[in-house]
Amino acid sequence: MGGFLDSYLLLCVCLTLVFCCSPSLCSVSSSPPSSCKLRRKFHLNGMHKPGDVVLGGLFEVHYTSVFPEWTFTSEPQQPSCKGFDTLGFRHAMTMAFAIDEINKNSNLLPNLTLGYSLYDNCGALIIGFSGALSLASGQVDQFLLQDNCLGTPPVLGIVGDHYSTFSIAISNVLGLYKIPTVSYFATCSCLSDRQRFPSFFRTIPSDAFQSVKELILKHFGWTWVGLLVSDDDYGLHVAQSLQSDLAQSGGGCLAYLEVLPWDSDPSELKRIVYLIKTSTARVVIVFAHEIHMIQLMEEVVRQNVTGLQWIASEAWTSAAVLQTPRFMPYLSGTLGIAIRRGEIPGLRAFLLQIRPDLHHNNSWIEVGGKSCTGDEDIGNVETEFLDLSNLRPEYNVYKAVYALVYALDNILQCEPGRGPFSEHSCATLKTLEPWQLLHYLQKVNFTTPFGDQVSFDENGDASPIYDIMNWLWLPDGRIKVQNVGEVKKSVFKGEELTLDEDKIFWNFESKEPPRSVCSESCPPGTRMARKKGEPECCFDCIPCSEGKISNKDFWSSPQRDYCVPKKTEFLSYHEPLGICLTTTSLLGTFICAVVLGIFIYHRSTPMVRANNSELSFLLLVSLKLCFLCSLLFIGRPRLWTCQLRHAAFGISFVLCVSCILVKTMVVLAVFKASKPGGGASLKWFGAVQQRGTVLALTCIQAVICTAWLVSASTAPHKNTEYHNDKIVYECVVGSTIGFAVLLGYIGFLAILSFLLAFLARNLPDNFNEAKFITFSMLIFCAVWVAFVPAYVNSPGKYADAVEVFAILASSFGLLVALFGPKCYIILLRPEKNTKKAIMGREKRKS
Repeated sequence: MGGFLDSYLLLCVCLTLVFCCSPSLCSVSSSPPSSCKLRRKFHLNGMHKPGDVVLGGLFEVHYTSVFPEWTFTSEPQQPSCKGFDTLGFRHAMTMAFAIDEINKNSNLLPNLTLGYSLYDNCGALIIGFSGALSLASGQVDQFLLQDNCLGTPPVLGIVGDHYSTFSIAISNVLGLYKIPTVSYFATCSCLSDRQRFPSFFRTIPSDAFQSVKELILKHFGWTWVGLLVSDDDYGLHVAQSLQSDLAQSGGGCLAYLEVLPWDSDPSELKRIVYLIKTSTARVVIVFAHEIHMIQLMEEVVRQNVTGLQWIASEAWTSAAVLQTPRFMPYLSGTLGIAIRRGEIPGLRAFLLQIRPDLHHNNSWIEVGGKSCTGDEDIGNVETEFLDLSNLRPEYNVYKAVYALVYALDNILQCEPGRGPFSEHSCATLKTLEPWQLLHYLQKVNFTTPFGDQVSFDENGDASPIYDIMNWLWLPDGRIKVQNVGEVKKSVFKGEELTLDEDKIFWNFESKEPPRSVCSESCPPGTRMARKKGEPECCFDCIPCSEGKISNKDFWSSPQRDYCVPKKTEFLSYHEPLGICLTTTSLLGTFICAVVLGIFIYHRSTPMVRANNSELSFLLLVSLKLCFLCSLLFIGRPRLWTCQLRHAAFGISFVLCVSCILVKTMVVLAVFKASKPGGGASLKWFGAVQQRGTVLALTCIQAVICTAWLVSASTAPHKNTEYHNDKIVYECVVGSTIGFAVLLGYIGFLAILSFLLAFLARNLPDNFNEAKFITFSMLIFCAVWVAFVPAYVNSPGKYADAVEVFAILASSFGLLVALFGPKCYIILLRPEKNTKKAIMGREKRKS
């Protein structure tokens, strides 16, 4: 469909150049006024009335078109219109009536005559689009240009079009010129996109409010339904949104989704109806136009498909062409949503006085059709044209005209110096541009004589409200469509569905709502088991077995009458063990932050400077990360926590141990440099080399973690092997080799640090950092050597607790051993925190 519209957009760009713009095509005189000629004049069915300001309208007065063969050996002929649409003609006459009513109203647009130019789209996009271009450019062969190019455009605004697809194509182009269009029937939610359609408005709710369907389904418990849509923007957007909404809300499943063909392909219709007939879904939702439903119902009658509950979209809820004795045995009981019904006083009298000879610019009579004489009296004849008891699209047309008029009236009431445009200017009738009307149309707010408030939201959409209709086939053969409820949306209450169920007629022997579910609820003593490859609404009911595992998530009750969900066990934040470990982790993080603050505050003192302050700061940050990573092992396992916990743990500890290793190497290098001839060794341990070494060692661990997660990622797993009556929720490591390599790399760096520090344990006192490192590494290695057997032999949540304990114990060991003595001197023995005191210790020992 997108390619179809793109082709038309390309056509739009070409056709909008309706005026000639080059000397070779224009007849230009040496002095103004100059004249221009239309590049193409479309021969369209239309009806026109002159006025000071003209509004345009696009209506479906004929519901189909016949396309000639285009050989391009002669001038291409336009499609011809067929099939007079009585209701479409009444929609157009409603606009004519509204403008006539406004011209008689002295309170609206005083001293100004409103005119109209109405075109027939003939149910074809190319004709509707031609009409829109004609409204935007005019249809006069030649016209004079004023010297200052002032004057109102051919039309200031357009009411229409009827179809969403037509409105999309038209608004894509007219939006470039900011010509406002107000549709009375186009519902596609895509038209709410203000970036693509900046000048589109509508007086009918958007399909985004079609959640009314979900409300009805939920109300009657229909979780298994079929969906039929038309092959256009209207149907396809609804299919996408409804399918998505049902999946997100869990309110039901689609048994099938079928697209009704435009070309009434008999074989395709036969296949679709056979699918409906054989499906277990008893509820069928149809978002399609009248012509689709006529074709569909002909096949339904042929295959005699009964026992279905039809749900109608607003496009055919009130379609009289379907309310016939041939279709009603199948469609009786239909529930549908209908756009808001209204009353238009005076419309009947206006329709009765319509005469062909009173409208000389009326070209809507079909070729070969018989014209009226004007003397006929149709007031006492029951016709669809004069049945005004159910004015719905007409009411939207009426509101659309008044919305444009109220916006225009507000423009003309603007006080100079207080306007909304540049320098607080106002628009005048002579200088009025369509984009100026858009500004006022967005803010329009009025109440109709029927009592409905009309305004537009930021997307140009009307306030959403629908009536719920029910089709009845009475015993005397009469057909009635009655209102049984409404659904509306408000800011405070959201979406509300109101139904009078006592009034609803059900076309079933039981006279009750049908059941439409894929699988009935499981009886006591059984559990649900989803069918493989089927929607979640379809499942089998499997008996619960006494004393045996009936399912990995369920256990049978002692009475074997229902399935009991198994208890789920994991290391929780709410249990005492989890609370204790969480508190300890946060305490360690806090202490690290305090020590870091102390070191930063005393960074210029000899004690801090002598112990490689930059590496000390980095070491404290890495210890904070070690404490915090333990929190990932607590709480319900999720995919991201399972993947992150070991990666964070491995990288944090490698960063920590790398800092210690580099500090040890620096201590040895400094001691060697203090001896005669050893100064050259320090050049390999400058600040840049230290940072690079830490970064390189940490990156190796990051590569190990990445390879592990990519090849065999850790994931949450419900383990039922430890206990029969409960589930242990844990993270499986995915790859034991990956976990072993991660721990082995940490152990390798820790042992290397321990060995180097052990070799440097007998250095003089001013190099006694090595003693603290030796002690800290001894604690670290002891903790993790004890961890491995404890971890392997601990089931479920206790394995996580063991790992958290090992992380916290080793982190506290490093923190206390490395920074405890330094903080003691900095805070409690400041007299020893001097260069003389630190250097003097070596002299006293020697």
